Amino acid sequence: MSIGAGTLTTPFAARVFYATEAAPTTHTFGPYTLDFAVEAPISGHELPLVVISHGMTGTPWGYHGLTTALAESGFAVLLLEHPGDSRRDPSKAGTAEILATRPRDIRIALDAAFADPHIGAHLRPGSAAIIGHSMGGYTALAVAGGKPLALPEQMPDGVASPVVVERDPRITRAVLLAPAIPWLMGPGALAEVTIPLMVRVGEKDTETPPFFIERVLKSLPLRAPLDFAVVPDAGHFAFFYPVPPALAQLPPGQDPPGFDRAAYQPQLHAEVIAFLRG
Repeated sequence: MSIGAGTLTTPFAARVFYATEAAPTTHTFGPYTLDFAVEAPISGHELPLVVISHGMTGTPWGYHGLTTALAESGFAVLLLEHPGDSRRDPSKAGTAEILATRPRDIRIALDAAFADPHIGAHLRPGSAAIIGHSMGGYTALAVAGGKPLALPEQMPDGVASPVVVERDPRITRAVLLAPAIPWLMGPGALAEVTIPLMVRVGEKDTETPPFFIERVLKSLPLRAPLDFAVVPDAGHFAFFYPVPPALAQLPPGQDPPGFDRAAYQPQLHAEVIAFLRG
């Protein structure tokens, strides 16, 4: 068994990964090297679809370890690159506009996956889960029913303003990894988020510290199932797969002293798979 990938027709880069019997070939994306079979026959039917939303100015390839684990476990995994907020195109990162376009990207990508003639027929119809890291955590909550406010510093008049986003009813579960969610602190911002959530935060994360995440998530409805845990000694990028040597000195390659990211990854993968299987 190996991993196959199909390219979707979207305004941005998007691929679906899945299990296949076809032989893989090696592909390079910047500093990342991955082995998969292109447009290969898909093993299985009614595969549960999972979409992964990367962090601010990030890349979907940083989650290739989780993607592989999910595909090998019978999931189809949708990786997309958010236009305007990715490593290749950071032109709109941090703006109020991106708060609206990121959730829209998810809907567009899901539409394309379910409609794709090669992939769509093998997917469980009408439902998907989402995994979001950092800014991707915001994205996940927004498509799950969150009602964000752009922060004063993001607005020309310096006044916090509602951001129009559309809940996607196909999203049935969400995994939030070190979620960046200050835009969801307003009254009632999470009142309509009722799907099961798995949340993991790093004990030593200074960008999205555990106490802040807990404070924001206290406004979730009581009926929203929540699996929340703090990962000992972990930092913000504990949930990012160990980076290639060329990126080792950059923030995504850094961990607090004493934390072994490579050793933690199998535990993360197992917990995510168990949660998504319900």
